[in-house]
Amino acid sequence: MAGLLERYEELLAAGELRPDDEQRAAAERLDGLQKQLEATPRGGGLLKRLFGSDSPTPRGIYMWGGVGRGKSMLMDLFHNTLEVSAKRRAHFHEFMLDVHARLREERKKESGDPVLPVASQIAAEARVLAFDEMVVNNSADAMIMSRLFTALIEGGVTIVTTSNREPSELYKDGLNREHFLPFIALIEKKLDVITLNGPTDYRLERLGGADVWYTPIGPVATERVREIFFRLTDYPPEDAEHVTGCELQVGSARTMWVPKSLKGVAVFSFKRLCVDARGASDYLAIARNYHSVIIVAIPKMGPDMRNEAARFVTLIDALYEHGVKLIATADAAPADLYEAGDGRFEFDRTVSRLMEMQSADYLARGHGEQ
Repeated sequence: MAGLLERYEELLAAGELRPDDEQRAAAERLDGLQKQLEATPRGGGLLKRLFGSDSPTPRGIYMWGGVGRGKSMLMDLFHNTLEVSAKRRAHFHEFMLDVHARLREERKKESGDPVLPVASQIAAEARVLAFDEMVVNNSADAMIMSRLFTALIEGGVTIVTTSNREPSELYKDGLNREHFLPFIALIEKKLDVITLNGPTDYRLERLGGADVWYTPIGPVATERVREIFFRLTDYPPEDAEHVTGCELQVGSARTMWVPKSLKGVAVFSFKRLCVDARGASDYLAIARNYHSVIIVAIPKMGPDMRNEAARFVTLIDALYEHGVKLIATADAAPADLYEAGDGRFEFDRTVSRLMEMQSADYLARGHGEQ
């Protein structure tokens, strides 16, 4: 099997990637880790206790950077070319759902702290854990991650992960964040932190000039945004059943449910965002945590929907001010969404922003840029 660096060179030669010093440095570090894993037996943790092995657990890697800079591509190359059988590649949300399911089973045994036996189970199954999109949106994950990952690393597991955030920004402003700080310290101590913020946004290129506003609502529009979702996340449509929702932390007191969430892309219905009672704090949490948001089934609004229209204005303001890419299905063009009713004058600004959010200049903005 061709190694990671060889495959990387092939992609460069084929023009699928562009020269990028940070990306190459990350590829070389991953290639070195790959060779180290393939050349040495599993050391530390369980093997050390049983057989007295002094082989250290190879040091893991935390790759972070802006959207579309090649983190997932490098992770795929690393996992696919790694000649180690006990390996697991998972999206981080999917992994944590599995962890919580295991914890529930352990709690039924009433045998003490369930985190350590769950870590032992996972360590027995995989020598290498490769995660995409490490992000922490809820206190349930935050409360266990330091203990869980400390036990995994001590059990001989090498962690390789990607994230859009540098370690110090994980779970920022989250509930009981003080319990999460040891996990940040663990990352900085046990993993090599590598930055990927090169000049090419490959994910934007994958939009390929596609429209981001589809009318009218119906099967054709739904299929178009579905295709964009999978372009943005690199997830094959046939694996759609594995795309899960998650709880998103809103401030310090509550969470909101995100129906579909993967690699910094979230999918919502208009009803969930603007018919249900929502406020600016909800929309800011979405804008800060997702670089792209898909909203389906935006209706034409009349005077009887002034509250929904007002929430929509607040939502679009939050997304716009954080440079979030918006993809939508709607019953009308932006200018025709809310033709009459209280707040119609203020809605003109929203129309202007919705039009700008479809422009090439806006779509080229980085997440969080104003």
